[in-house]
Amino acid sequence: MPSLGGIFDYETKCEKLEELDAQTADPAFWNDNDRAQEVLREQATTKKLIDDLNASQGALDDAEVLYELAREEHDPGSIREAWTALDRVDEQVGKMEFRRMLGGEHDDADAIVNVNAGAGGVESQDWAEMLLRMYQRWGERQGFKVQLLDLQEGDQAGIRGAALAITGEYAYGFLRSEIGVHRLVRISPFDAQARRHTSFASVMVLPDLGDDDFDIEVNDSDLRVDKFRASGAGGQHVNKTESAVRLTHLPTGIVVGCQMERSQHKNMATAMRMLKAKLWDLEQRKREQERQELEGDKKSIEWGSQIRSYVMQPYQQVTDHRTELKSSAVNAILDGDLGALIESYLLMQGSPKDGAAG
Repeated sequence: MPSLGGIFDYETKCEKLEELDAQTADPAFWNDNDRAQEVLREQATTKKLIDDLNASQGALDDAEVLYELAREEHDPGSIREAWTALDRVDEQVGKMEFRRMLGGEHDDADAIVNVNAGAGGVESQDWAEMLLRMYQRWGERQGFKVQLLDLQEGDQAGIRGAALAITGEYAYGFLRSEIGVHRLVRISPFDAQARRHTSFASVMVLPDLGDDDFDIEVNDSDLRVDKFRASGAGGQHVNKTESAVRLTHLPTGIVVGCQMERSQHKNMATAMRMLKAKLWDLEQRKREQERQELEGDKKSIEWGSQIRSYVMQPYQQVTDHRTELKSSAVNAILDGDLGALIESYLLMQGSPKDGAAG
């Protein structure tokens, strides 16, 4: 195996870390708190990559030395040990290579996940709540910060809709694989005759870039601001005052809300961030549609296309309709074990562009 440094442009990464270290040492560094947080996150990401490369290169060097010595000594046990160590290095490098595919414009950003129940009443609302929990569990498994921003409870059970903020390295890059309609087939616990039902819920994932990173202007005259008392899960602690905020962008009809903070000011800031993310997404879709029309591309670009089916009866299977990946581990997936599904989607897509995240 060659040196790993060349594969991942090690020298450039080290130079970048030195530059970031110099910025954090500047006495004026904290004058712009938002910018400082962005630099600190990039610094931590770059340092982690360098540390991983150093560890893998060291393990590779040790394994090669052990292998050569074992061959000279005709020691089969040490040869097997060396090959085991090389396999571990290969696995580590594979994971780093995988991360290089997360090179989209905002793949390294945090994510805002919106889950909404489809038609079908309580059954679809229960399914939406199951998906919400799935993404919460996925975020927790990754060691990410997971914050519930907004929640509209269902009429009898489940939820009509919810918004999550998932803060962590490449959260958006991973979770953009979840955009679309998710289909559930099961024996409904709400059907007295125990019939099989099919339910739908939609998932939208947006990059959470912060107020200063969106090149989006929102005029006050374009907004309707509704303030009300928070309610539902999480809201019971803050519903004594009108702390919840809902924003309606009149030109587009986009509605966002946040009710999970005690402070109306914080809820307003979060709702505005969510609105800018949705307006950014709307602009991206318009540009993509124009590009496809110019290229004569007739394929649908709708976000609402069904991407995945979760069948619980009469058999257990999750099928991703884009990658054709199938898994019988339905319960594990619904508990947040999305790694194989996300990886297969990103591998199918390939690297979005050169200069990937790794």
